[in-house]
Amino acid sequence: MTQNNSHRMDGRTVLVTGATGGIGKATALGLAAMGAQLAVIGRDPGRAARAAQEIRAAGGGQVDVFVGDLTSQADVRRLAGEVLTVLPRIDVLVNNAGGYWSTRHVTADGLERTFALNHLAPFLLTHLLLARLQESGPARVVTVASNAHASGRIGFNDLQGENSYSGARAYNQSKLANVLFTYELARRLRGSPVTANTLHPGVVSTSFGAEDPGTLQRVFVPLLRHLMLTPEKGAATSIFLASAPELQSVSGAFFIKSKPHKSSRASYDRPTAARLWQVSTDLTGIASGR
Repeated sequence: MTQNNSHRMDGRTVLVTGATGGIGKATALGLAAMGAQLAVIGRDPGRAARAAQEIRAAGGGQVDVFVGDLTSQADVRRLAGEVLTVLPRIDVLVNNAGGYWSTRHVTADGLERTFALNHLAPFLLTHLLLARLQESGPARVVTVASNAHASGRIGFNDLQGENSYSGARAYNQSKLANVLFTYELARRLRGSPVTANTLHPGVVSTSFGAEDPGTLQRVFVPLLRHLMLTPEKGAATSIFLASAPELQSVSGAFFIKSKPHKSSRASYDRPTAARLWQVSTDLTGIASGR
C-alpha cells in the first residue's frame, strides 16, 4: 500500500481530537484540503477558533468546533452529546489528542492524567460515538499511538501510578493501551461497517510535553529538533488511514509511514486486551451505564 492523497474526501465528515496544534491540526488541514468537512475538538477556545479559521481557509468548507477538556469524563460526555446533536454523520473519528507529564497529575475524576487523556478519553469518546459511526458506515476509527508502546506494559496492579510513577512509564503504558484498544475494538466490530486502525506518526517537532517536561524534553529535544519531522509529515499516516480507499476493509492494523507494521508482542495479547477493556469500562462508567 502506498500513500496517495490525490483522491477527494468530499461529503465525508471527519472529527479530530487535539486539533488546535501539532499533528492534530496538520491532520485536519490535510483532510480539509481534500474536501472533507471537519469537526475539531480542542481544550482552549482561542486556539480552537484560530485552528478552525486556518482549516476553513485550507478547505473552504464548514468547520464545527467543540471545546472541552478530554481529561474530564464529564466533558467527554458533554462533547459527545454536542457532537451527536451537530453532526448528522461521522465518517472518520481521529483520536489524536494526547499528552506527557513528567510528574504525576490527577484529574477531576481522580485518575492519573496520562492514562485518562491518552487512553480512557478515546476509549469513552469512541464508545459514545460508535452508533453514529455505524450509521454512517463505512466509517473509520483512527487512533494515534506511538512506537513507545513497545516499551510499555499494562500495570494492572498500579494503573494510576499511585505507588510508583514515571512520566515515561505512564506514557509508554498509555500508548500500548492505544494499540490494545484498537485491536480489541477491531475484533468487536468485525462484520460491522466500522474499521479501527492505529499508527506511529514518527518523532515530530511539536510542543508535546512542554507543560511538564522531563529530562528528554528539556535537554535532548532542543538539540534534536532539527532532525524531527514537521507536523505535516507526522500527520501523513493519520491522513492516509482516514482517507485511503484501499483501507476500507482493513481493520486491526498498526501503521508506520502509511504502511502496515508489526506492533510489539505484548500488543497482541488478547487476554490483556480483554482485561484492559473491562477495566476501562469500569473506570469510565460504561459498564454501569453512567
